[in-house]
Amino acid sequence: MNKSELIEAIAASADIPKAAATRALDAMIESVSDSLKNGDSVALVGFGTFSVKERAARTGRNPQTGKPINISAAKVPSFKAGKALKDAVN
Repeated sequence: MNKSELIEAIAASADIPKAAATRALDAMIESVSDSLKNGDSVALVGFGTFSVKERAARTGRNPQTGKPINISAAKVPSFKAGKALKDAVN
């Protein structure tokens, strides 16, 4: 499912126009992104938790030359599925 298909599903499920569903989805994505930028986590009970994790610096290899390269530390977004979502998938 891509973004436009998700918007159609939201509009049909909530019985709202596609424009309103688009604004709602964009607002949700922006809110989650802003919270993660500020270092906060976002917990949606039954669905899951969005958070930021620290990835340590490490040494990798250039696949073409085999030479070692340094990969710097980074913050990466993470999602942990909630119990209800896991149960729905299984």
